[in-house]
Amino acid sequence: MTNGRSGRIAVFGAGAWGTALANLAARGGREPRAETVVTLFARDCDHVAEMQATGVNARRLPGVPLLSNVRPTSDLAEAAADADVILAVVPAQALRGLLESLEPFVAGSKAPIVVCAKGIEHGTGHFLSEVVSEVLPDHPPAVLSGPSFAQDVARGLPTAVALAAADAELAAILAGRLAGPGFRVYSSTDMRGVELGGAAKNVLAVANGVAAGRDLGASAGAALVARGFAELIRFGRAFGAEPATLMGLSGLGDLVLTCTSALSRNFSLGVALGRGQTIAEASARIGLAEGLYTCGVLVDLANAAGVDMPIAKAVDAVLAERITIDEAIAELLARPSKAEGV
Repeated sequence: MTNGRSGRIAVFGAGAWGTALANLAARGGREPRAETVVTLFARDCDHVAEMQATGVNARRLPGVPLLSNVRPTSDLAEAAADADVILAVVPAQALRGLLESLEPFVAGSKAPIVVCAKGIEHGTGHFLSEVVSEVLPDHPPAVLSGPSFAQDVARGLPTAVALAAADAELAAILAGRLAGPGFRVYSSTDMRGVELGGAAKNVLAVANGVAAGRDLGASAGAALVARGFAELIRFGRAFGAEPATLMGLSGLGDLVLTCTSALSRNFSLGVALGRGQTIAEASARIGLAEGLYTCGVLVDLANAAGVDMPIAKAVDAVLAERITIDEAIAELLARPSKAEGV
């Protein structure tokens, strides 16, 4: 890829986050020169027609105009044509399908693929950067993660995230392509740490939501964040993440945001469950909460690696309806006392 500003960026996924990122990319990064063309792909032709006609993604990010150089499309070939950077902004479990559908249209381009989802693939237990390498091995994977809500980014509110790629120069170039006055992007070469933090924090946020829904108090919530972070550190150590990464934006930063804000779907799912709603009832109102789908595979990986994650395991047991919330709380509180440490 080139680090010039005359290239094309393709954003696949026209949800709130994909739309906010498309606008960021359209501004041309830290040092804009020529206009950057950004294609924004959505499968729904009617949705695309609405965006083309109104200049707004009213379904997903109302009130935020698309920049003039953001071009919505439902045509995969058009979206991918001549793109030198690809942002994959689809749910974690949909990533493989998207990449497989893209394969005929990106052959030979070697454009880096920036994964902007947070999760672990079901069935394979693979991290999302691994999915990219399996499906499109000629395209270097990168991962964007950190404490960021689409509405905040779209409004230009100060936000900081991490972007990781195996090659330090590539990570820095990609960070520069997305950074803006209110959007600070730190580059990293620790892809595993960046994507692991984003996946695990969603599961831990469900636990904090349950505690809030049960009115267990601020003290319980703080304890869950702290002990949940200890679980994240243990899991990260087992899978090769750098401790400094987990202490940073994509680890601790994202964990705190997701575990404390009603804007977090994972936290909101937990609140709803804590108040007695079923998973189906909560999901119908909240929408997709990645923690629901990541939980089982996260726990399976932890068990296989011998990593102790009692909070994540309790969430998994509740979501799988093996135990009740009250039983999960009782089991966590009954764990033997030990010296504090990760």
